Amino acid sequence: MIHVAESAKQKIEEIRSSNHIKDDFFIRVSVVSGGCSGLSYKMDFDNESKPNDQVFEDNGVKVVTDLKSFLYLFNTTLEFSGGLNGKGFSFNNPNATRTCGCGESFAV
Repeated sequence: MIHVAESAKQKIEEIRSSNHIKDDFFIRVSVVSGGCSGLSYKMDFDNESKPNDQVFEDNGVKVVTDLKSFLYLFNTTLEFSGGLNGKGFSFNNPNATRTCGCGESFAV
């Protein structure tokens, strides 16, 4: 399961509304190589499912990830923090053994 915090849900709805993104688009999250800790998160809107996608819905938000990324993202919570010290979307990942200072990359 990939969880969606209320803060992330509100920001996703705001982005969807302001950019006229249709309801058939979902949030796709994945893990890619790179970043100072070795792995980085990637997130975007998408409307095309792939054969081995893992599909979740939490807090009214549909989240899709590929099977390989899901192994790194299991029980992760997507959060959003705004304001002066906010860093935007972030992943609270219990599987990460090390993260970088900016929170953009991690290691397992």
